[in-house]
Amino acid sequence: MPRRYDLIVFDWDGTLVDSTQLIVDSILAASADAGLTPPEPSAARGIIGLGLPEALRTLFGELSETQRQQMTERYRYHYFAQDHAVPLFEGAADAIAGLAGRGHMLAVATGKGRRGLDLSLQRCGLQQYFLATRCVDECSSKPHPQMLLEIMDELGAEAQRTVMIGDTSYDLQMAQSAGVDSIAVGYGAQPLESLLPYGPVAHFDNFTKLDQWLIMNA
Repeated sequence: MPRRYDLIVFDWDGTLVDSTQLIVDSILAASADAGLTPPEPSAARGIIGLGLPEALRTLFGELSETQRQQMTERYRYHYFAQDHAVPLFEGAADAIAGLAGRGHMLAVATGKGRRGLDLSLQRCGLQQYFLATRCVDECSSKPHPQMLLEIMDELGAEAQRTVMIGDTSYDLQMAQSAGVDSIAVGYGAQPLESLLPYGPVAHFDNFTKLDQWLIMNA
């Protein structure tokens, strides 16, 4: 079968890495530390994928500079205290190696900061497979298309030969704005029913099914 996509771009948290609960727990703990009313867990899940400043505005409205700094510091404290224990989804490491071995260009577009992504890539040993990565402290936050546009430009990929895989509406909206296909996964931050309106070419409720589809169709 002819290759459909030259470039496959993955979100990180909730798509390749099972970190959704840690992010939610870190937001709740940080808000308590900062003297703010913790949001409902569902609301905390709903902002995963945004940059931290955008996430804080969505959850808490306009914070004072002191509150914003406290939330940022305490969130990072709680997250990085446990980040080393966050696993890849089962089969993800083999899937990434297989895609690279079949000649696909692979990249990451994430709402994580550069420090967090680099640590995660180093710990899971996947950095060799990703030819380009973009983080929220280098680009506009999702759903702005800057991350995807820069990745395609760096790797010389065409939009019609690129696909974005993610677990949030922000990922799929970013893909729409960049003019690329998207694939939705419902095992991360947001349920599949909230992602389907954004027109993904495929959708999956576990990583194994995603991997099988990519082998057969990508």
